[in-house]
Amino acid sequence: MQPDLIGLEISKGELRRLTGFDPDDVFRPSIMKDREKRLGFLIDEMLVALALTPIIVGFVYAFLILPIIGSSIKLGILLLILVPIAVLIGRSLWRRMTCPKALTMLLDEVDKYHGVVQAIDVNDQLATSANQSSINDREQVIAALQLIRENLVLALKSERILRDNKKLLANNQELFVNNLANLQALQVSSQASEYSQLLNQSLQIALDVQAEIKKLQKLGG
Repeated sequence: MQPDLIGLEISKGELRRLTGFDPDDVFRPSIMKDREKRLGFLIDEMLVALALTPIIVGFVYAFLILPIIGSSIKLGILLLILVPIAVLIGRSLWRRMTCPKALTMLLDEVDKYHGVVQAIDVNDQLATSANQSSINDREQVIAALQLIRENLVLALKSERILRDNKKLLANNQELFVNNLANLQALQVSSQASEYSQLLNQSLQIALDVQAEIKKLQKLGG
C-alpha cells in the first residue's frame, strides 16, 4: 500500500480513542450482511462464550448445585450446554442496549471509507504489475478521502461528546459544509475519469456522515 493510503486509514486504536468503544465490541447489523465479516464475528463470539463457560459453570456448580442438590453429572452437562448459549444471547442483548445507534451508523461509514481506500490500493497494485502509470485523477480521490477522513473524525468526536455530556460542546457544521463543497467540486471536475465512481462513492459517504451529524446536533440542541 502506498504511503499516502496508509496515512488515510483510521486504525482500530484511533477508533477506540475517538469513540471510547472497541470497534469489535460494537454490534452492527451491517456486519451480519457481509459473509466474511459475519463468519469472523460469530467465530469470535463463540470463542468468548467457550472461554467464559468453564468459569461460569465452575462457579454455579461449586457454589449453588453442590451445596443445594449435591453432585450431579446430568446438571453439569446441562450447564455446559446452556451456559454458552446464555453467554451468546447475553452479549448480543448487552451490545444492542449499550451501543448507540449513531455510533453504529458512523462505524459503517468508516467501513465504506476503508473500502474506497482498499479499491485504490488494488488499482495501484494492478497498475504496478502491468507497468502502467497510475490511473488519472488519483490525486483528486486522495484529496477527497482526506476531507472525508476529517469529517469522520469530527463526526465520531461529536457523537462521543453528545453521548458523554448530553449536548454538543462545539459546532463543526461549517467545516462539514466546506468539506462537502470541496468534494462536490472534485466530483464535477472528474466526471469523465476512471476514478469518477470512487469519487461518487466518496461523496455519498460524506453526505451520509453530514446527515448523521445533523441528527446529532438536533439531539444536542
